[in-house]
Amino acid sequence: MRVAVVLIVIAALFRVLPTLDLAWANISPVMAIAFCGAVYFRNRWMWAVPFVALCASDIYINHFYVREFGYQLPTLGYFARFACFAAALAIGAWVSKRKSWLWLLNGSLFGALLFYVITNTQSWFSDPFYAKTLAGWWQALTVGHPEFPPTIYFFRNTLFGDLMFTGFFAGVMEWIAKRKGEPSLLDEEEAEEASDEPAEEKAKAE
Repeated sequence: MRVAVVLIVIAALFRVLPTLDLAWANISPVMAIAFCGAVYFRNRWMWAVPFVALCASDIYINHFYVREFGYQLPTLGYFARFACFAAALAIGAWVSKRKSWLWLLNGSLFGALLFYVITNTQSWFSDPFYAKTLAGWWQALTVGHPEFPPTIYFFRNTLFGDLMFTGFFAGVMEWIAKRKGEPSLLDEEEAEEASDEPAEEKAKAE
């Protein structure tokens, strides 16, 4: 469990890399941090670790943009992003009950898509630059402001970061479980077989 906490804290720190080099903007496991925490932390109180790490790094990043570029995220933006983090925890909790690599992939993809749609819809709603029409909403989702790279590029970076971290996080946790001789944390059938072994051995002894 300590390894999982360390990985989540490191990933949260990875989010602040854009404050050192803007080339890393949005290439971070935003939703995957909360998602993986909910998948692997059996104690729900531990879900506070990824949530707090995300919120703290988010506040720091926005403080950086205010200091360096004079851009301040609207209050509604904070609520939208924090709601996304909470949603990632809910998705992770749902996936943890299904325990399969396919659902792990699907959950990561859905989390990245949800973050993209919610945060850019919030930008469309609060930014006077966008027309409050369906066309304006579509512009916020795809093109964005002309002086910045297209919004869809940020989605590509976020998706890459989420998938990369989810695969890395799950791989490390499964490798540790295998080294300890424990059943896979995701493979439900394997876990059931492991739990049945003591009962079978007991039956043979009788």
